[in-house]
Amino acid sequence: MAAHEITFEPDDRYNAFLTTCNKAPHCDGKLGGIAVAVKDNISTQGIETTCASKILKGYIPPYDAHVVGLLRQSGAAVAGKTNMDEFGMGTTTENSAFGPTLNPCDTTRVPGGSSGGSAAAVAAGMVRMALGTDTGGSIRCPAAFCGIVGLKPTYGRVSRYGLIAYANSLEQIGPMAKNVHDVSLLMQVIAGHDRRDTTSYAKPYTHTPSADIKGLKIGVPQEYFGEGVDKGVAEITKRAIFRLEELGATAVPCSIPSMEYALAAYYVTCTSEASSNLARFDGVRYGPAADTKRSWHDAYQDVRRARFGTEVRRRIMLGTFALSSGYYGKYYAKAQIARENIRKDFSRIFSGVDVIAGPTMPTVAFRLGEKSDPLSMYLADILTVPANLAGIPAISVPCGKSEGMPVGLQIMGKPFEDERVIDVAYAYEQAVGL
Repeated sequence: MAAHEITFEPDDRYNAFLTTCNKAPHCDGKLGGIAVAVKDNISTQGIETTCASKILKGYIPPYDAHVVGLLRQSGAAVAGKTNMDEFGMGTTTENSAFGPTLNPCDTTRVPGGSSGGSAAAVAAGMVRMALGTDTGGSIRCPAAFCGIVGLKPTYGRVSRYGLIAYANSLEQIGPMAKNVHDVSLLMQVIAGHDRRDTTSYAKPYTHTPSADIKGLKIGVPQEYFGEGVDKGVAEITKRAIFRLEELGATAVPCSIPSMEYALAAYYVTCTSEASSNLARFDGVRYGPAADTKRSWHDAYQDVRRARFGTEVRRRIMLGTFALSSGYYGKYYAKAQIARENIRKDFSRIFSGVDVIAGPTMPTVAFRLGEKSDPLSMYLADILTVPANLAGIPAISVPCGKSEGMPVGLQIMGKPFEDERVIDVAYAYEQAVGL
């Protein structure tokens, strides 16, 4: 039972929020009275949840997602729902039906995506913590672009019950905050088993971050500093890894040959799953009612054409094609083989090192409207999608600036060793005094 409430009336000049809860109730607990923002694809009872799409405008969930229930039980005040790329499909938060979010570090640039609203809300100081979701880098990318910390937990460590699905086998809910301590604190609240999510594991997170990384072996893949990675970003990231060596860790050069196929495997898999998941938005089960006096095909087509954005329609068509008769083996089946090879590469590297480090994103934040063609946008995900394909934990922590914009250091770990990636990020953060 909520015993208190906070007044939440932020100066949202960045369009970080789609909905704010001006009077947010809360009770006592680990997060007692802390305002937490929730990405708009996570269900919140009684609060509009749109996935930043016109097709869900006005939808008010009758139940809380598992993680939102845990937030409320721990005393957090759910402060509002944050902007995002429609259904999580994008790297800039420009694909929102309700306008783009601006980067608080430079309002002429994007905040990253798709959890750009959550990152901007934290970076601007509107909230201390936020929940995001990460399908191919959607927590780590905006964390890097906005200069905050974001963790994609191991797949299955946090329940996805109540998350409106885009690509089930890849996406994961995770914490975002200004510092590693708060990310760890929020992870303590949301991690653990949930019987309503059959992919969740009984692996609670009770860890307190430690800055002792003496003797740690850090794999440094050559592919993370190769073609397409900005020289300034690469140099700052190398300096950060050198700082970790000064703290007692050892850098070990390594290679992930399967990365050549990671992006293709990712986009075939996620668009195929999107094609299936978004079929429910048909004007009957979800979405505005279709005109039943017309033929089913025409009415269904008009509802989806009018209410889905361009990028969502593109990914549905790509996925439907990849799954169609005669092409399934040519695209989807091959993508799953490539995905398995990526898992094997990570397993091989982790037999000799404790974590893997590199840049989170190949460049700093783009200018608004800079990435106008879909392919160049997809290429920006090259350094983040491998962790989703392998299901491993990965964190982005600020490690300096290039062109005056934040750069993120990405640390990836073995499955269910989220504690270790937290510790390495914490050690770096403490050493440089962020």
